[in-house]
Amino acid sequence: MFLAMIQAGGAGWWARAEPYLDYPGFEAWKFVNLAIFVLLLAFILTRKVKLGEVFKARREGIKQELARAQMERDAALAKLKEVEERLGRLDTELAAIRERSKLEAAEERERIVRSTETEITKLSEQATREIESAGKAAKRELRRYTAEQSVQLAEQFIRREMKPEDDSRLIASNIEELGGAGQ
Repeated sequence: MFLAMIQAGGAGWWARAEPYLDYPGFEAWKFVNLAIFVLLLAFILTRKVKLGEVFKARREGIKQELARAQMERDAALAKLKEVEERLGRLDTELAAIRERSKLEAAEERERIVRSTETEITKLSEQATREIESAGKAAKRELRRYTAEQSVQLAEQFIRREMKPEDDSRLIASNIEELGGAGQ
C-alpha cells in the first residue's frame, strides 16, 4: 500500500500525515528514541542476569584495582623515601669520601717523600762508594805510574853512571848467587 501511494501521488501518505506531525515541539524522532529506550529497558529487565550482580561484580573489580593501585602507590612512596634518605646521606658520604681522599693523598705524599729520601740516601751512598773506588783506582794508577817512572829514572841513572867494570862485577856476583842457589 505504501508503494502504491508513492506511485500514485508521489508524496502520498506523507503529505496526508504531515499536518498531524507538524505541531511545534512534536518531532517524530523523539517518539522513536522513546520507543527504542522502552524496548531496551524491557529487554534488560526481563533478562535472567540481574543488574545488581553485574554492578556488584564491577564494584568488586574496581575495589581490587583500587587496592592494587594503593599497594603500588605505597611501594612507590617507600622507594621514594628510600631514595630521599640516600640523597640525604649522599652529602655526608661525599664529605667522608673527600676527607678519606685527602688523607690518602697526604699518606701517598708522605710515602713518596720517604721513598725519595731513601732513594737520595742510596744514591748518595752509591756515589760515595764510586768516588772511593775511583780514588783507589786513581791511587793504584798513580803508584804504578810512579813506579814505572822511578824504574825509568833509575835505569837512566844507572846507564849514565855505570862503567863497564861495574857491569862485569855485577854479572859475576849474579852468577855466584845463581850457582849457590842451585846447590
